[in-house]
Amino acid sequence: MNQLNSIIEQCEAVWEDWNDQGVAGRVALLQRWSDTVSARGEAFADAAKMIRFQCDNAERLLDKVHELPGPTGETNELYTVGRGTFAITGDASLTHVTLCGQLAAALVAGNCVVVSVEGTHTDMADAVLADLVKAGCPDRVAIRVDLDTNAPLLAHPNIVGLATTGTLTHVRDVNRQLAQRQGVIAALVAESDTQLYPVIGAPDYVLRFVTERTRTINITAVGGNATLLELGSGEH
Repeated sequence: MNQLNSIIEQCEAVWEDWNDQGVAGRVALLQRWSDTVSARGEAFADAAKMIRFQCDNAERLLDKVHELPGPTGETNELYTVGRGTFAITGDASLTHVTLCGQLAAALVAGNCVVVSVEGTHTDMADAVLADLVKAGCPDRVAIRVDLDTNAPLLAHPNIVGLATTGTLTHVRDVNRQLAQRQGVIAALVAESDTQLYPVIGAPDYVLRFVTERTRTINITAVGGNATLLELGSGEH
């Protein structure tokens, strides 16, 4: 448990800087990652394509600030940011494509990730994470952890969500574990079809890893309608 706490603390220490890189900066880095993954050969070709797919969708959906005009002349902006630290897991059905798709979507959205996979998949996970660091990603943004069971990871209060691949039985099991958590509700993003990828392959998949924020700039002093600020003050 101490090791897990230390790893999540490391992720949280770099999360703000990673999130502040912006979508364009993260896309550029992850595109380089897709090239290094692709260089591993035919077995990783589809995984590299999935990384690029998630990057393309992020550019289309996330790399935009929406302006919302305010009644008093203030400037309101709506934009997306990462949620924090996501867990990424999977059962025996985990594939190169699903692992890389989950990693790419969580990372490009501005999150850090803690990866915990079964023993048969550790070499695959280590390979793609090594390629991620080689592409220029800070090494504490994505970390793999060795756990006998994922229960402590899913129960950790600083894990904001879980992206997992597995059978329906596996998905139900992790969903029950998340439901038993204390505190903040964690998001569950699950893929159970490793042939057609209907969840990870959806064009809006990346939206499951973000939250919205608003930024308001009050410009009343330079020409906004100050009268509207007084409405409802109790004096009218």
